[in-house]
This record gives sequence, C-alpha cells and structure tokens, in this order.
Amino acid sequence: MTASDDRPRIASLVPSLTELVFALGLGDRLVARTGFCVHPGGGVAGVAKVGGTKDVNLAKLRRLAPTHVLVNVDENRRETIDAIEAWADAAPEIVVTHPRDPVDNLALVDQLATTFAGAPGLAEQAAALRSALAAELAATRAAGRPTRRVLYLIWHDPWMTVARDTYLSRMLARIGWRTLPEVTGGFAGKARYPTLTGAEPWLGEVEQVLLSSEPFEFEDRHLAAAKALCPAARVLRVDGELLSWYGSRAVAGLRYLRALADDNVAPLPSA
Repeated sequence: MTASDDRPRIASLVPSLTELVFALGLGDRLVARTGFCVHPGGGVAGVAKVGGTKDVNLAKLRRLAPTHVLVNVDENRRETIDAIEAWADAAPEIVVTHPRDPVDNLALVDQLATTFAGAPGLAEQAAALRSALAAELAATRAAGRPTRRVLYLIWHDPWMTVARDTYLSRMLARIGWRTLPEVTGGFAGKARYPTLTGAEPWLGEVEQVLLSSEPFEFEDRHLAAAKALCPAARVLRVDGELLSWYGSRAVAGLRYLRALADDNVAPLPSA
C-alpha cells in the first residue's frame, strides 16, 4: 500500500462543511459532495455529486469508498446515517456536527482538525481560521446596539421561521436582534423551524422581517406578502449563506451581520 492509500477520502453531505474542508486545505481529499455544495466554485467542480442533503444517492456514495462522511444534525436525515452505518466493514467514519451558536464554530474547526490530524498544513490552516473566527466573534457584540424584534423567514407557502435555539437565531442575537416567536425547538427536529399560519398575534410586534436567500430564495415579488404578514415591520432581503452557514463562511458572515446592524440596510444577496 502506498502512502497516498492511507489518506482520508472525505464525503461531505453539508454545503458549509464542504467549504470548510477546502478552507482547511483538505480539498484534495474530498471525493463526494451534494449538489448544494457549490463553494468554493473552482474547488468543487471536479468532485462527484451524490444527490442532495436529504436525498443522498447511497449506492453512488458507497462506490466512491469514502473513509469519512461529514454530516449535520439539522441538514441530514437520521435514516441516511443509519443506512451508511449498515455497510458494516465497508462503513466509513461518520463525523456528526451540530453547531447551534456562532461560538460553536471554534469547536467545529477543532473537531475537523482532530479528525484529520496529520494532514500536511492542516494544523496551521486550522489555527489561522480559528484566530479569524475568534476576532470576528469578539467584534460582534449586542452591547450598545438597540434591541430589535425580528422575524427571519426561511420558506414561503407555508411561511417558516427559526426557533430561538438555532444557529441563525443566535447569530442574530449577537447584534441584539431577537427572533420571534419566542420558542425553542430542542436539539433536533421540525420544532426548530416553526411553520406560521399568518394569524399569530405576535406578528404585529415584529419590527423587521428578514427574507433569506436560501433555502428558499425570496425575491422582490415576495416583499408585499411579507409586509402584509407584519404590517408594522420593515422588510429586507438578506444573504442566507452569510447568516446561516457555519465554518469558514462565518468569518465573512459576522462582518455582514455587523454591517446589517450598523447600517440597517441589507445588501441584496450575492448571485
């Protein structure tokens, strides 16, 4: 067996983790990704697609013979993980991630650095990314900023939003923006992303509605409907990748968050 045969073969079933793999210098170890894993554009172009985050092509994934599969509690289905583990001796190591707060990005970098310890340059890349994340976290504080009641919408027809204990909600809380409804969703499951009827009395208390660019791509045509949902609120379209993707994108995401708080003007989502 050659030295290269001992190198990890990584499959990432989560877009933000795919981007993180490249940021840590492990892009040449990536053998599989989902169709939603589009960053970095030049890096992922030659990596095989194995379906989506929820509908993984397990037969194709197995043929690619990964040694490690990166998954996330919110993004992937439990049955997908169970099916991979059922490969018995052929089963790869399942690396389960679940950052629920921007601070958890530090532990996430450490988790992958430990999992793939020994890869050339990994320790240095991880240290640099960890330092950048720590600096942005320190700079992104709610102190001195006005508290704002916010509805962050991730889906339309039906309207769907985020519970208070999700990464997204805790991201916004770093600038004093408190999401409504004031509910928690627990460790996992649908309750983390509540569905709205449009008749909730607290909708009248919302000061700002944020329309995400993903997973549902809100457009200008949705502005009026969102305004009707919360008549007293200002409605903005925001970059969902920058606000919801953890890992390396959180560095730019925290800067973007501060720009929203300081200017209260949301740039249109990037193409």
